[in-house]
Amino acid sequence: MPKEYVVIGLLALAGFLIGGVYSTWKTARGLAIVLAVLVVVAVGGAIAWLV
Repeated sequence: MPKEYVVIGLLALAGFLIGGVYSTWKTARGLAIVLAVLVVVAVGGAIAWLV
């Protein structure tokens, strides 16, 4: 599998998680913060995989 597919998948996952952060911010801030951390991990993993 080309590494670009993995990068695109991780960025898509990060986008999905950002939507979760946006939708849960007003009701469950703790969960939103956990999701935001996962967004950072997914984007960092995509960058690391590309390099």
